[in-house]
Amino acid sequence: MKTVKISLNSIDKVKAFVNDITKFDADFDLVSGRYVIDAKSIMGIFSLDLSKPIDLNIHTEGDAEEILNILAPYLI
Repeated sequence: MKTVKISLNSIDKVKAFVNDITKFDADFDLVSGRYVIDAKSIMGIFSLDLSKPIDLNIHTEGDAEEILNILAPYLI
């Protein structure tokens, strides 16, 4: 598992983020305070406080380098 901080501070960023990560077979969780939601769920993302950075847990067997390259615009 790899954890990175991301920022999803606009509706367009949320839509683009979900479109980008649904291309991967790995599991993604967003953690904000005590809430953990599936990062592929647009409704779940909008239930979080998007004004602050969010932790993204990437659950993958292999190297997460390709995923991190795709997620570069969202990383803090």
